[in-house]
Amino acid sequence: MTVLGTQIDSDRRLLEFTSYENYLDSLVTFVDLGYLRNLHTARQLAELGYRCTGETLSKDAFYRRLEAVKNLLFPVYRPYELTSEFITPSNAVMQELALRERLNRLKVISTIIFIRNFTKLQFEVSGYIDFSERLEKENWLPYFQGKKKLWPRPSDLAYYHWRTSKTCLNETSNYQPVIDPKLGLRFKHCHDRELISIDPGSPSPGMDTTRTRVRCPEYEHVILYDHMIRSKSNDEGDEDLLLEQYCHVLLA
Repeated sequence: MTVLGTQIDSDRRLLEFTSYENYLDSLVTFVDLGYLRNLHTARQLAELGYRCTGETLSKDAFYRRLEAVKNLLFPVYRPYELTSEFITPSNAVMQELALRERLNRLKVISTIIFIRNFTKLQFEVSGYIDFSERLEKENWLPYFQGKKKLWPRPSDLAYYHWRTSKTCLNETSNYQPVIDPKLGLRFKHCHDRELISIDPGSPSPGMDTTRTRVRCPEYEHVILYDHMIRSKSNDEGDEDLLLEQYCHVLLA
């Protein structure tokens, strides 16, 4: 399951403050004012990090991260509709995918779903699904409501039916399958060209990519590969903002 860190709670807390000065005031104690007898000096000490055991934001970082929180939690305009919004997902797999829906629609992250199911005759069907592409081409409401079970298709990134031995590899709008003679099957993201390893024995699935096992009685085996999409703005120093967006949307 997805573990949400304390950084997320810290960033949500920024919504309590209307200005950077209010934020600094929250770090100042009555003892500070008693000794210093000057609010301005107390704020300066707080800004330098002397009154906080954790991270103290600079003025620029405060307003940048506050704006990121507001834009993601309370968007003024959304060029998409969240299928999972106002729905309580039916199982653990759908809960995890609902957490990732907004980020995939925003193209902040790209999620690959490895899924393994058994048919009624106990034949295994497995595959890798480009979550973002399936979101665009299919109505996911029945999945989130629990009325329909998610299965890989021959048109997905990768598909294998054990009874018929049918194997399919396909390019999608986000990924290109790459077969390496030593490393096996990998997926190259079409935007940033990063490679994602699906080898379960690999210590890491790749740069800017996380691997999450989801245990759910409705599905035999599910692994989510979340790739944080790199862009020119990220390379210029906005990777921290992208990470904040990733965390905030998962919490929303």
